[in-house]
Amino acid sequence: MIRYYGKLAGYGKHIPETVITNHDLAQRIDTSDEWITERSGIKERHVVRDDEHCSDLATGAAQKAMDKAGITADEVDLIIVATSSPDYLTPPVSSQVQHNLGAENAGAFVMVVGCTGFVYALVTADQFIRSGRYRNIVVVGVEVTSRNVDWNDRNTCVLFGDGAGAVVIQRTEEEKGVLAHHLGSDGSGFEHIIQVSGGTRYSTTHERLDQGLHYLKMNGREVFKFASVVMGTALKKVLDETGHTTDDIDLFIPHQANARIIEYAAQKAGLPAEKVFINVNKYGNTSAASVPIGIAEAFEQDRLPEGGLLAMVAFGSGLTWASCLFRL
Repeated sequence: MIRYYGKLAGYGKHIPETVITNHDLAQRIDTSDEWITERSGIKERHVVRDDEHCSDLATGAAQKAMDKAGITADEVDLIIVATSSPDYLTPPVSSQVQHNLGAENAGAFVMVVGCTGFVYALVTADQFIRSGRYRNIVVVGVEVTSRNVDWNDRNTCVLFGDGAGAVVIQRTEEEKGVLAHHLGSDGSGFEHIIQVSGGTRYSTTHERLDQGLHYLKMNGREVFKFASVVMGTALKKVLDETGHTTDDIDLFIPHQANARIIEYAAQKAGLPAEKVFINVNKYGNTSAASVPIGIAEAFEQDRLPEGGLLAMVAFGSGLTWASCLFRL
């Protein structure tokens, strides 16, 4: 019986050109470059123009990944878009991306798991590939969080940025791709990262708009405590499952939310700095886009060798977390 695996055949990223630095923010709100850098490691973030949207960023990253993989739109079987900031609540942005790409033979759906979304989507794509049903799957992580934050709230607006990253997962008989994954959720902490208004529980009203309930809110202290623990335990689970150790990892790409969280988790796991990918200083927290942007940049920097071992861990709203060990 033939066994199929899902190799990473292509990658791409699409970053808005507009940059907002910490110094820019300090001109608008009560903050400073030193305050933001010390607490998060972030120096700047990219944001969309008025005429740029989630579907545009996702399409750009997906097309670059397809070009790198050497496949045409007709060869795409499935598109999975991980995002919490789509153009519309309905229709799904995945169908807009499918149309933009001209992928007439592809199915498409959205995965809404906050910052954890890309890793959830990646391992979902792997299952479709292993079934033998599909040959080429485009997985996108994209966010336009700048449209959902209160730019007068220094506790949130300084942290987030916009962007998209994508990969093509392609069927192969080589033993590549996902070696192990771990997905987790703890809904008891759902209120720690939340947009209260806009869903069906609290629909948008003038009163709720006046209260700012349509903006993204985050309990930074609780999220920090949660992430500092879960990143290490999630990584350990996939290492233990495969019999690997941190010594075997070529590169660790964690969710880029906060440099302090990443450094703490890496230190607890015994990972040296040269094996840990960090770009949060350039982009801020791009939520579901952060890991695939990291993958694209790591390839561009020649930090992901053929046959190497890539570890990914993400955490986010829900509260959710996910880890994946991936053979390149």
